[in-house]
Formats: sequence, C-alpha cells, structure tokens
Amino acid sequence: MSKHTIELTINGLRHTADVEARVSLSDFLREDAGYTGVHVGCDHGVCGACTVIVDGKAVRSCLMLAVQAHGADITTVEGLAEPGGALHPVQETMAQEYGLQCGFCTPGIVMTMAALTGEGKRPTEEQLIDAMSGHLCRCTGYQGIRRAVRKLVAADTGETVDGGAA
Repeated sequence: MSKHTIELTINGLRHTADVEARVSLSDFLREDAGYTGVHVGCDHGVCGACTVIVDGKAVRSCLMLAVQAHGADITTVEGLAEPGGALHPVQETMAQEYGLQCGFCTPGIVMTMAALTGEGKRPTEEQLIDAMSGHLCRCTGYQGIRRAVRKLVAADTGETVDGGAA
C-alpha cells in the first residue's frame, strides 16, 4: 500500500511521518507518535474515548484518517498539563469532583470539555452536558463528571456550584 507524507503539530511539537492512507488518526497518535493517552474504545466514534482537539475543535480521532490531519494542530490529553506539572483547569476539576473512576473514558471527556471551555469560551452548563452525552463511562461516573461540568461553568460565571453567587 502506498504511503503519504504528513506534517502536523502535536502538543506543540512538529511531526513528519509517512503513513498509509487507511491509518486512523487515533492509531497514528498512539502507535506512531506515542501518545497513548488517546484511548480507543469502540473504533466507531460512539464512545468518545479517542477525542482529541484538532485545530481547536473536539474530534473523534478514530473517525479521522491521519492523512486528513496533514497540516493540523492537534492537542492530546498529554498536551493539556503545563510542562512543570500544573494540571489544566479541566483536569484539576475532574480530579477534585471525582469525575473519573477507571480512567478509560477520562481523556476523551477532558478533551471535549477543554475544547469547549478554552480560549475564553463561555459555554453554558447545558451545552457542556450536551457535549458529554456523546461519551460513555462504563463505571457510571457521570455524577462526578456533571459536578465537574457545573464547577467549570460556575468558575467562569462567578457562581458557586449550587447556583448561588460567589
């Protein structure tokens, strides 16, 4: 099978690779680029575990071919935390609110929330919860995830998690 040369930026680092046309972005990120925080649960775009940020938008990487990412700026869960170890606000909030259990779905959920709340965006609680509806948590950790969503929205609006003023 013929290979195609792709160039892309992953977590701020430039990558050039030769890939077969049929390789998914999730497989490329995990197997070729070494970003194993990209989890693959269903390979059909249903579970959300493979979600990454591509050019500022949350994308199911199992549904995108690596060749389609040529020239893109990609962020994986490994690229959210500060190099010195400080967690991204979404990661911190998920941990504080016990929004993770086994952790398999967590990277995809975190990436969706980070895409929706990044760069000054102010989503409503309803918008965040709607976006989370495309993620499957087999440990039934949804209550912690919802608390994290409410806390993220409250931090943005100056309200407390229960809806009162800060």
